[in-house]
Amino acid sequence: MKKQLYAISTGKQPSEQLAAIASHIHPYVDAIHIREKTKTAKELFELVERFLDSGVPAEKIIINDRADVAAACGVKGVQLAYHSLSAKAVKKAFPSLVVGCSVHSLQEAIEAEQNGADYCIYGHVFPTECKAKMPPRGIEKLAQITAAVSIPVIAIGGIRLDNVSQVWEAGAHGIAVMSGIFLAENPLVQAKRYAMMTSMQNRERDEHEWPSL
Repeated sequence: MKKQLYAISTGKQPSEQLAAIASHIHPYVDAIHIREKTKTAKELFELVERFLDSGVPAEKIIINDRADVAAACGVKGVQLAYHSLSAKAVKKAFPSLVVGCSVHSLQEAIEAEQNGADYCIYGHVFPTECKAKMPPRGIEKLAQITAAVSIPVIAIGGIRLDNVSQVWEAGAHGIAVMSGIFLAENPLVQAKRYAMMTSMQNRERDEHEWPSL
């Protein structure tokens, strides 16, 4: 399975800036998550329209929590939190959406798979400023989850260019980066760097699966 790179908004930037960043980075990422907890459904809809007008493909946009907005906008999917509807309910109501679940334990990952989630995002793996008071869950637990479920597991939390290799070794199918891209001094440069690390891993996988004769 191809390793993937997700860029996730931080909720700390105005819509104009978010759309501008997304318009530049989307060629280098597999998905852009709109994670804007304080925005209303109307504001999220307007933000998606701004993304689309900026050239971001609808098939790369995932909206956190609001399955109704995701379906109304015709974007790729929705990312569900612990307080959201279940993956099973969303799949039934909005069968066109790709559904991801944010999980924080092995049991939650198993439940997400059983409920029909297409993938899960697990974290936080490494120390991160946005969860400074909470200890990281670590690489070993990430590896346990990737071994226990068949759906893709995307790692999140404190993922930097110098620790990405540990995430791949733990069996993660992708990485999700928030401030490391959106709050970077140059988001485009950082997105390209993360994309390069992801592409390198995909090339190594291909070479391993199809050795030269």
